[in-house]
Amino acid sequence: MSSETEISAELLLHAYAQGIFPMAETALSKDIYWVDPELRGVIPLDDFHIPRKLARKIRQQPFDVKVDTAFDQVIAACATSNAAQNRAETWINEQITALYSELFEAGWVHTVECWQEDKLVGGLYGVSIGGAFCGESMFHTVTDASKIALVYLVGRLKAGGYRLLDTQFITPHLAQFGAQEIPRAIYKELLEKALEVEGDYYSLSGRAGPETILQSFTQTS
Repeated sequence: MSSETEISAELLLHAYAQGIFPMAETALSKDIYWVDPELRGVIPLDDFHIPRKLARKIRQQPFDVKVDTAFDQVIAACATSNAAQNRAETWINEQITALYSELFEAGWVHTVECWQEDKLVGGLYGVSIGGAFCGESMFHTVTDASKIALVYLVGRLKAGGYRLLDTQFITPHLAQFGAQEIPRAIYKELLEKALEVEGDYYSLSGRAGPETILQSFTQTS
């Protein structure tokens, strides 16, 4: 289903609460499509596992990991990265950028960012509603930066009492961490339960270190 009319940030939040999210066909498209897939990608927070090699790299602290300091740069990098790779996620048009920027300013959207020598080299953003975090997009320009951003995100969500991490779709990048597809009906049951609680994205300090993040995980592979 597409929409040629302007969508408000309030309507966007209502859609997320119903399990629906928006996409544009291309970055230049004026239309926004509402998506409610039959199979939904999720990462079970209690079954998240980290490859051992990646855990070792996290302990080496190759990046300065921050949250919520550079939303505009993160979403622009996600749009550029997706378009360059000709991926299905090439859906970040001007209207979507403006909507998520508004939601970020209102505290509904958050980022995890990986920096190297004051340069943003990887990160992700998503919508936080109740105890659900709906991951939207990620990017990297340095090896493993988006993977490490995801680990830091999950550590933060677990510490903050979140119940659901929605990835929308499954990619090989996400599958290695335990992402799985579940039917729409089951997803909406999980979402309903997640919306009954209020996750705290800031339960950890904004600059939580690698040991703080890794201690919440027991599974490696």
